[in-house]
This record gives sequence, C-alpha cells and structure tokens, in this order.
Amino acid sequence: MKQRIKRYSIQFVKEIIPVVVGILIALFIDNWNSQRKDRAYIKQVYTTISTELGESKEDIKAMMPKQKALITSLEENAKNNEASIQKIVMDSNGIYIPQVKINGWKAVSSTKIDLMDYNRVNTLSNIAELKEMINNKSEFLMTYLYSNINSTDENTKQTFKMILLDIMQTENTMLQLIEYFEKENKAS
Repeated sequence: MKQRIKRYSIQFVKEIIPVVVGILIALFIDNWNSQRKDRAYIKQVYTTISTELGESKEDIKAMMPKQKALITSLEENAKNNEASIQKIVMDSNGIYIPQVKINGWKAVSSTKIDLMDYNRVNTLSNIAELKEMINNKSEFLMTYLYSNINSTDENTKQTFKMILLDIMQTENTMLQLIEYFEKENKAS
C-alpha cells in the first residue's frame, strides 16, 4: 500500500510540475507583454501631452504682448476721464486669453496615472490647476469688465489692470511649468 501511494505521489509530482511551469511561463509572458503595451501607451500619451503643451506655450507667448499692450493703454488712459474701459479695450483690439490644452493629461489622469512618473504627474497636475485658475480669473475679469464697461474713473481702470496683471502672472507660472515638463520629458 505504501509503495502504491509513493508511486502515485511521484507520478502526480511528475505531471504537475510541467503544468505549474507552463502556467508560470504564461504569466511571465503575459506580464511582460502587458508592461510593453503600457510603456507604449505612456510614450504615446507623453507625445500627445507634449504637443498640446507646446501649442499652449506658443499661444501664451502670442497673447502676452497683446495683454501688455492693453495694460499700457490702461496706464496711458488712467487719468483720462473721457476714455471708458470699453474704448480702451476696443482700441487695444480686445482682451486676449490663451487656450491651454490638457486633454491628453485628462485622459491619462483618470485611467493609468499609476504608470507615470511622480514628478511628471505633479507638474501636469499643477498645470491643470493653473489652467483652472486662469479660467476663473478670466471669468472674473470679464464680469468686472461688463459691470464697469462705461466707467472712466482711474480706480476702476487700475483695478482692471491689476486683474489682467494677475492673469499674466499665472500665465508666466504656467510657462515655467510647461518648460520644466518639456525639459524633464527630453531628459528621459
């Protein structure tokens, strides 16, 4: 009886070892393939994000001289009681706010953020927050503009200028973060 159990045990081990080894090999290959696909996905996401941020950076740089021209016009007409905010804005060809694109970041941040480097995640999160700040400040600027559109007093013009300067400061901070992201992206 003991001999028979020993024989069955040896036979069982001989049959189970190839099955276990086969399963382990299959798991290893599946894991390797999954990691390869994840690396390709993240590389594509970084490319998309870099393209969007590059476009955003150029848009910010293009808008800043126009914003500075409006600020200069506000300064020049601050004491002119005949120049309303509407006239100053119209003479400066309007108000310019850059479009910041972060669609690639939004897509990956809700799905596979764990595959990304922490520093990049942190930088992209900060850029997304700054985008939201610019949107909120721009909305506040427009609300202020509409409620004071015919105003000609110096204090209203100065307040309008300060809001615009605040938006520009946020844009400068965003430019720095975009450039940091680009530098980090090239380094890896």
